[in-house]
Amino acid sequence: MRVSPRLLQRAAKSIDKYALYVPQSGVFPKGFKVGAIASGVKKNGALDLGVIVNTNKSRLSSAAAVFTTNKFKAAPVLASKQVLEAVRGKGINAIVVNSGCANSVTGELGMADANEMVSLVNTQMGGTPNATLVMSTGVIGQRLQMDKITNGINKLFNENRFGAHFEDWLNITKSICTTDTFPKLISSKFKLPNGQEYTLTGMAKGAGMICPNMATLLGFIVTDLPIASTALNKMLHHATNRSFNCISVDGDMSTNDTICMIANGAIETQEVKEDSEAFEQVQEQITQFAQRLAQLVVRDGEGSTKFVTVNVQNSLTFDDAKIIAESISNSMLVKTALYGQDANWGRILCAIGYAKLDNLKSLDESKINVSFIATDDSEPRELKLVVNGVPNLNVDEERASQILALNDLEIKVDLGTGSETAQFWTCDLTREYVTINGDYRS
Repeated sequence: MRVSPRLLQRAAKSIDKYALYVPQSGVFPKGFKVGAIASGVKKNGALDLGVIVNTNKSRLSSAAAVFTTNKFKAAPVLASKQVLEAVRGKGINAIVVNSGCANSVTGELGMADANEMVSLVNTQMGGTPNATLVMSTGVIGQRLQMDKITNGINKLFNENRFGAHFEDWLNITKSICTTDTFPKLISSKFKLPNGQEYTLTGMAKGAGMICPNMATLLGFIVTDLPIASTALNKMLHHATNRSFNCISVDGDMSTNDTICMIANGAIETQEVKEDSEAFEQVQEQITQFAQRLAQLVVRDGEGSTKFVTVNVQNSLTFDDAKIIAESISNSMLVKTALYGQDANWGRILCAIGYAKLDNLKSLDESKINVSFIATDDSEPRELKLVVNGVPNLNVDEERASQILALNDLEIKVDLGTGSETAQFWTCDLTREYVTINGDYRS
């Protein structure tokens, strides 16, 4: 049997990533159980099907989601949108997800398959319609092997293969992986202004075809905090716009992107609404949590060797800062220069110059400053490349090489025209990326 070079490379890389980024334990929200199974869709027999279930039925759960803006939206994206719209984000008690096949560009038959997955889980949970969201990830243009998916869903429920322990959560995180080198799972406790604790748990998959709005990524956040559906929708969009929509690996946007969140209200505290005292604090906690989860996707970028924060400061508007940060992050020339450890600041300025801004009010050539920032304890921490629009002719090339040799580094752009800031997280572009994607279907 031929072993793909891509698989060998990713396997070697995953050893280090596991040690660095995969937790060994965790705290998880009350009222959820999860299950994962190898349905046989993946040829290597790995876990490829998972279900998240809300077991707290004493309070109506709320849910929200942000979907890809790709014009060719996959069947599971369309099916989940329909479910959420039908119930206005209320009463969603399960998420079913498969990897190995994206069920994308599959027409009416693909829609029927996505709806069948939803219906199967609804039936297993008691028959309530519109209670399940569905996600799929993997190869585009192929139909799901529904015999295997159906058998897998039924086995999970009929044999009660669900749990709420760390290994259960880690396994469902593994079940959504495709070219990922490590499962992306985080969980933390937070406090409300009244002192009440609540828990957030997040899972994500993604390593390639990653570009804002969003990417070939799936993300799930669940909490035991009661949050009104309208408030949750606002929070998730705010958080996604500052996390999953602020990452880039290769500038490609997939057809299946979905970030969803369920709040089941399993802890006894007042429901958080848009006018609640706790709203702003919870929104910020969810945003920071989502940023941590999104950054793991970049750290697992296909073939990447560097994690790069692009920090655009003092812009006239947040939108302008974000557009400029995205332009830099998506630049193939910037990304290859980072891989080659070449302090080619001209490529950064070029990317700023062609950023798709609505107007140029945030740009004043005489005020732009560009720097490399070291993330270790070495000095000088900041290396100025452009000062007030003028190139620094005395750049210490040796120091630049030292900073660019770091695994983590920052590009800082100070526009000097306002007070708004935006961050993007990206990685370098390497030869390995080409190798991985050259035989993706092998």
